[in-house]
Amino acid sequence: MNETTNSPAAPGAPDSAATTLPTAYAPVEVEGELYERWVKNGYFTADAASGKEPFTIVIPPPNVTGSLHVGHALNQSIQDAIIRRKRMQGYETLYLPGMDHAGIATQNVVERELAKDGLSRHDLGREAFVRKVWDWKAEYGGKILGQQRRLGISLDWSRERFTMDEGLSQAVQTMFKKMYDDGLIYRAERIINWCPRCLTALSDIEVDHFDEPGELVSVKYGDGADSIVVATSRAETMLGDTAVAVHPDDPRYQHLIGREVELPLTGRRIPIVADEHVDPEFGTGAVKVTPAHDPNDFEIGRRHNLPMPSILDEHANITVHGPFLGMDRFEARPAVVAALREQGRIVGRKQLLRPVGHCSRCETVVEPRLSLQWYVKVESLAKAAGDAVRDGRVQIHPKEMEPRYFAWVDNMHDWCISRQLWWGHRIPIWYGPNGEVLCVGPDEEPPAGEGWRQDSDVLDTWFSSGLWPFSTLGWPEQTADLAKFYPTSVLHTGYDIIFFWVARMMMFGLYAMDGVQPFDKVVLSGLVRDQFGKKMSKSKGNVVDPLEWMDKYGSDAVRFGLLRGANPGTDQAIAEDWIGGARNFANKVWNATRFALMNGAFVPEQVPTDRLTTEDRWILSRLNEVVAEVDALYEDFQFAKAMEALYHFAWDEVFDWYIELTKLRLPLGAAADDPDAQTARAVLGHVLDVTLRLLHPAVPYVTETLWTALTGRESIVIAEWPAADLSRVDKAAEASIEALQEVVTEVRRFRADQGVKPAQKVAARLVLTDGRLAGHEAAIRMLNRLTEPEDAFSATASLTLDGAGVELDTSGAIDVAAERKRLEKDLATARKEVEQANAKLGNADFLAKAPDAVVDKIRKRLADAEGDIARLGGQLDALPSA
Repeated sequence: MNETTNSPAAPGAPDSAATTLPTAYAPVEVEGELYERWVKNGYFTADAASGKEPFTIVIPPPNVTGSLHVGHALNQSIQDAIIRRKRMQGYETLYLPGMDHAGIATQNVVERELAKDGLSRHDLGREAFVRKVWDWKAEYGGKILGQQRRLGISLDWSRERFTMDEGLSQAVQTMFKKMYDDGLIYRAERIINWCPRCLTALSDIEVDHFDEPGELVSVKYGDGADSIVVATSRAETMLGDTAVAVHPDDPRYQHLIGREVELPLTGRRIPIVADEHVDPEFGTGAVKVTPAHDPNDFEIGRRHNLPMPSILDEHANITVHGPFLGMDRFEARPAVVAALREQGRIVGRKQLLRPVGHCSRCETVVEPRLSLQWYVKVESLAKAAGDAVRDGRVQIHPKEMEPRYFAWVDNMHDWCISRQLWWGHRIPIWYGPNGEVLCVGPDEEPPAGEGWRQDSDVLDTWFSSGLWPFSTLGWPEQTADLAKFYPTSVLHTGYDIIFFWVARMMMFGLYAMDGVQPFDKVVLSGLVRDQFGKKMSKSKGNVVDPLEWMDKYGSDAVRFGLLRGANPGTDQAIAEDWIGGARNFANKVWNATRFALMNGAFVPEQVPTDRLTTEDRWILSRLNEVVAEVDALYEDFQFAKAMEALYHFAWDEVFDWYIELTKLRLPLGAAADDPDAQTARAVLGHVLDVTLRLLHPAVPYVTETLWTALTGRESIVIAEWPAADLSRVDKAAEASIEALQEVVTEVRRFRADQGVKPAQKVAARLVLTDGRLAGHEAAIRMLNRLTEPEDAFSATASLTLDGAGVELDTSGAIDVAAERKRLEKDLATARKEVEQANAKLGNADFLAKAPDAVVDKIRKRLADAEGDIARLGGQLDALPSA
């Protein structure tokens, strides 16, 4: 796709584009229209047949139920900044959009809707319920897609995917069949995490653990010499105990190993077994064994061939006949303790905090439960995922996050992939009337005939999203997209889903694509926290809505504000004030470019080399240094540092200094053919052109509007990314302008100290002895509003600097009486501060009790106040007599 060049305004003439730019930037009025034009013109549409080098990012698919939250806004701003820069660098870029069907979350949403009418999914039946979910998706799902467009992310909408669309469903079935045939998928009865609310199994990473108060109860099993004491925080599970375990080398229990003890409340006798899993130093050194309700107990049960009765149903209600039958687990717990107390079995009670697992979707306390489920055998897959990072095929940024990744893949347990839901990819296993088990591939007909039935479970959502980098490109078909854009270039996501998603994509991609990694680089960012560094939560009331901020400040401000805090792998704080500051920056860019256009700035075909002033050589030097710096920071995914460099260069150097300095050559009414003015216009236009292109990946909307007005070209989206020309670096010019800035800054401070208002012109005599300041007297006078001295000049204040001297005649510029009154008031405040600080520092009791940091702060306040007294006294002495 080539840029087309419209006919720009004649160089040097005030550009008509400036008159079409409103005096103030109104983002809401332009963003939607610009985005639709970008999409219509095909700027975001990738071409698999092009000869360009590919660069691919697949978006982490948001849930179909989701709305854009601040984490999405951060991650997608980062991804879009990466892809926009690569597009400008000439790559064939693909930023692929899509959504996840979000099994549990979506089913819960639709079930809640049914509940409003007094219905459950069972009232509808499976097929009707699934149709209901598809209807819900069509009407309400995908709200986030429109919000992504508002954010301005340059997704290729022609390739939008959904984890349950036809192509991805075929990929899921193909992968299941392939892994089943290779012996990597199996069915087994194991302890799983069970959600009694969602009525489904959960993988370990779908369980959130929080410390909660509980009670550790010590219970005596048996009587007399054969008794043994165990401790439990879940007393109700004792109804399912089938043994007591001790360490084989524990001398306290040698006489009991192999004997039986009566289980209280049940009348059953259970064995005492020796197992090395038991820690003899913990508690009494004896543990109750409930194989059907604890993963460690399950392993003990397997080693000792113990019975494994379940005593809780799918709703976590007691199923054991007796007084506790039908009780909820939390109701049964105190009831069992009370019954044990009546029998004199409670020998100790202790309050404690313990980690309790909760369903990550509905926050219900998870129950370990023995259940028949489908698993992925991960040993070989996880090893391959670890090896791909260790041998450098995949790089993790920042590298400090690698240990977290290895800790997961090197210690991964087999993955439970079956879920007891109706919404999702149904497991393609069929059971026959005579015990047959048949796995059906996507191109195979399921078995017909009486007695055949399909497995009722669906696959874990992370199974389908684990295929995302290649299934979205057409796998298992060998498509042009797959050949061109796989492996993908960068996977950017939050570090919190390394386990959920990144590791699974690595395993599946390496397995399905013959050892070719799914992405070359994994870039991890952190969580977005509130302005105080606290985690956002609805209960704390500190959740921010990026959509509200977009309405108020514009999408560019939200993007830039988030990117400016995006350090790799670390959490970042955000506050509305910072988004407001980003909006102010966008306004500054707008006003500066509009000023330049009104003064005839234009983008030259070649950057001038003659008639350059020192400030021209300085800004061109700094521009090329910044291009090189920002380029290197982007390559290293240091977004916060890149934004900081651009912010300070644009605001502090281009807008506050260079544009001000050009006013000497661009006075009102400057002739279009004035060669010095033309050079200033050309350099200014070039600097703004490059600066806008550097800013574009972060703030696409305002840069598009301004750049097209400045250049007359089609779109900044397809403009060329700037390249640094380090031959332009001019350290002598930089030193000269640095000296100028020091003098101007000191004179401004000196004027303020003398009580001269910023807009007030003052007669001054300048003596410049520093060679770096040669030729800068006019600039110093203009920037400090200093007029030439007249014959009657009488210096009332003087300032001596390294290489410069300044004498001011302030006699007609200030109200001496008012200024004396102000200085005397400030001096009294400083003296009071010194008195208070000395009183505290002279108090031995205070010094003995106060933290060092507090004492240091008071000492600093004392030093500052003493400095203020000296400064204010000097200013008073320098005032002319009334």
